[in-house]
Amino acid sequence: MRPGLCAVALALAGCAGTAKPPAPAPAAVAIGPEQSCVQTQSIRETRVVDDSTIDFVMLGGKVLRNHLPNSCPQLGFERAFSYKVSTNQLCSVDIITVLYQGGGLRQGASCGLGKFTPIAPPHK
Repeated sequence: MRPGLCAVALALAGCAGTAKPPAPAPAAVAIGPEQSCVQTQSIRETRVVDDSTIDFVMLGGKVLRNHLPNSCPQLGFERAFSYKVSTNQLCSVDIITVLYQGGGLRQGASCGLGKFTPIAPPHK
């Protein structure tokens, strides 16, 4: 086997059988009422928890958990998504699209968001 092919074969062999099923979303304590929308300019970071849960970390540290009404295939594995909005708000009626990151940026499933629930920040 040529050196380049060997490296690819070893890399692929190292990946085989090592995938673990996604862990369920950590328990969260709601600390306020659900809201339908968030201001996009206030989103500091997003953390994909699993195929149906995204934590939106807002400026100031507030965390809003969005539990999608349906599982979004590969969201938990890829942990990347995009969205398009026509206003400065991201709302529960908006759609996210999973982004596949390996081998060039490609789009995956498109899924609807749920409502945003303020939660106590998860302990690290």
